Amino acid sequence: MTLQRTLLFFAAASLCAADSYLFTSFRGNGETGVYFAISDDGYQWEPLKDNQPWLPPGHKGMLMRDPCIAAGPDGTYHMVWTTGWDKFDGRLTIGYASSRDLVNWSHQKLIPVLPNEPNALNAWAPELLWDKERREWIVFWATTIPARFPDPNKESDRPDRNHRMYAMTTPDFKTFSPSRLFFDPGYSVIDATVLPNEANYVMVFKDERVNPAKKNLRIATADHASGPYTQITEPFTRSWVEGPSVIKIGTEFFVYFDSYRKPQHYGALKSRDLKTWEDVTPKVSFPPDHRHGSVLRIPAATAATLRKVRP
Repeated sequence: MTLQRTLLFFAAASLCAADSYLFTSFRGNGETGVYFAISDDGYQWEPLKDNQPWLPPGHKGMLMRDPCIAAGPDGTYHMVWTTGWDKFDGRLTIGYASSRDLVNWSHQKLIPVLPNEPNALNAWAPELLWDKERREWIVFWATTIPARFPDPNKESDRPDRNHRMYAMTTPDFKTFSPSRLFFDPGYSVIDATVLPNEANYVMVFKDERVNPAKKNLRIATADHASGPYTQITEPFTRSWVEGPSVIKIGTEFFVYFDSYRKPQHYGALKSRDLKTWEDVTPKVSFPPDHRHGSVLRIPAATAATLRKVRP
């Protein structure tokens, strides 16, 4: 090996060593709060705080389901979550808090969504995406508005559950744009998440149709964070999975998912090209009762600090 190749090898090894991964999740129905797990390789996930809630609910009766954390360009961490199965405190809301170090968090506030849609039923699994072109955050989630999208073929399991992805934007989590339709593939979808890739944006989402049974994961792509997301693939998982979390580790894409039919388990697939997938479920381990959230790359030094926090 030449000196130049040796230096490149150790530089790459050093870069990899600088990374760890944080997985957010919830337990049960989300009533106990947000949980953290750490991994250095994307396979073995270690629960933090002895598998106790990292952040409990800050409002009485509020759930903290589907927590998603993203890091802003200024180093601030932002987190959003599902506050309830339907309306919380008489409104459709998304939970929000921020942190500079992932240890100390701001006051938890409720962000109203779709205030001009009184018939909207829910706001599920919100996610965050930094739009570097427009220098703003995209907050997106799944909502059903009854009769907004007819279901003549009765593909949905319930007539009042015909979801689409909606979004709003914000530069500072204080002011928000009006909500807009973000992703509509022509059928019910939930649990969308987006990963910025080298030349585009990759959306992984759940096809929510049940007649005939789909309930599997597909991919759509876009040239811009704001969309449109098109070129929808065929399913790359079996049916009855949901809650995808996606990250790129080295040259491989990892998609973690909740297989929620008995025997319930958490699984993972990996791919180098988003076309050919390897099931690595037997190689991964998660904390007991882990429910879906998001995966975030963090510095190893930050991971070391988080590991020291005690209940």
